[in-house]
Formats: sequence, C-alpha cells, structure tokens
Amino acid sequence: MLTYTPKEMMAIAAARCIKDGDIVFCGTGISMLAAMAAKHISAPASRIFFETGAIDSHLEEVPLAVGDPRVMYRTALNGSLMDSFAFMQNRLTGDRVVGILGAAQIDRYGNLNSTVIGDYDHPRVRFSGSGGAADVASFVGRTIIFMQHEKRKFVETVDYLTSPGWLHGGDSREKAGLGSNGPWRVITNLGIMAFEKTTRGMYLKEHFPGVKTDDIRQNMNFEVDVSRSRRTTEPSSQELDILRNQCDPQRLIL
Repeated sequence: MLTYTPKEMMAIAAARCIKDGDIVFCGTGISMLAAMAAKHISAPASRIFFETGAIDSHLEEVPLAVGDPRVMYRTALNGSLMDSFAFMQNRLTGDRVVGILGAAQIDRYGNLNSTVIGDYDHPRVRFSGSGGAADVASFVGRTIIFMQHEKRKFVETVDYLTSPGWLHGGDSREKAGLGSNGPWRVITNLGIMAFEKTTRGMYLKEHFPGVKTDDIRQNMNFEVDVSRSRRTTEPSSQELDILRNQCDPQRLIL
C-alpha cells in the first residue's frame, strides 16, 4: 500500500480539479504546490499567474512565496500587481480562471474570513486580512478553497466577511452584482466539498481514503448532506513521485 500525508492528498486532489486551458491564480503554500502539480500531472496546458505580476510562470521548483524571483522564470509577462488583477478580471478569460484561496473561517455558502476572530474592534485574533483574496473571490470564474477540517473553521456565520462566497445562498450573489460564478470546491484534510446549484449550500462530494463521513460532519458547525459522497481515488505512485521529486524535492511545503 502507498503511504502519503493528508497534505499530499490535498495537493493532488486540487491538482485533479485543474484542467487544460485553466488559468490558475494562486498564492503561497499548498495552493502553489497544487497548481504546479497540475501542470505536471493532469493539465500541462494550464497557465499559472501570481498577484506580483508574473503571468504564465514556468516553475521548475516550488517558490517560497509569490514574491520569490523563481515565479518570474520564463514567464510570458513580468508585469505589475495591476497587470495581474486586470488579467484576472478580463472578461475574455471567462470561467477559465481558477483562484485558489485559504482562510481562517468558512460558512455553508463559501463566505471566507481571514481578517479577525471575534469582534472586529476588539478581536481575539487579528489576521493579515484579504490581500487580493476579496478580488479573487469576487471576479474569477471558479474558486478552490483550502481549509483544515476543524469545527472552529467551519462556522454557521463568519465573524467577518473578508471574501464573498455565495453570500446568503440562492441568487443573492448575482443580486449583489458579483455574477454567477463563485466558490466551486473546498478541499480539506478530510475530503472535498461542493455547492448545490440552486441553494448554493455546501455538501460533501468526496471523502478521502480512511475517512468516515461522520468524522467530517462532526468537525463542522453546520449540517451538510453526505449522502452523495464517494471515496476519493488514492494518489497513484506516479502522482506522488511527481509531487515529491519534481514539484517539491526540498520539502519546502510538504
């Protein structure tokens, strides 16, 4: 039997969600690793770009951050933050742009909080805030969200709305002027969530090998439908080899 870590499973699960022709906007950490793995495994014709202005990066090894000079190697364009965000919002790219985000809290409609825990004026914890996450959540065609599957993170109502998801569900996102695209997948260390087409509520799409659906439900502060969940296919030896030895041989993220 192959052995692998939850972080490796998460990265490979996200890589499988990225298809040829997708344009991937990613940040630091596991999102960068997932985008890189996709180019090597399932989507060689996908394109990666970063908020620092590097568009269509050719990544030979995983960078430490979006400002790492390695993100600029053999790019189609080394521009500015303005170039990157204009590219992200370009209507000609349509729903081909995939944004990968993380957060401290998420609710059933995919709204994200990366600003504060507790009251905004007197928080228990204050984070770095949106960065470009609110723009990504507002304008890209699809978003993939990475979360650790903990009860304190999957909440009924986020303490602060940093990045909009499907807002209050239904057509509330469109009524707010944000269009019909939004959160698409939530990938955790336990499984993969998706969103209903009408209510826009979260449901369990896949559970990772060795994980019970009850484990997932018990680590959330709201109820989710688990009846349609299927077991995720385990990483293959080829996927793990590429992830470990081509994408992150120095184990900077893994």
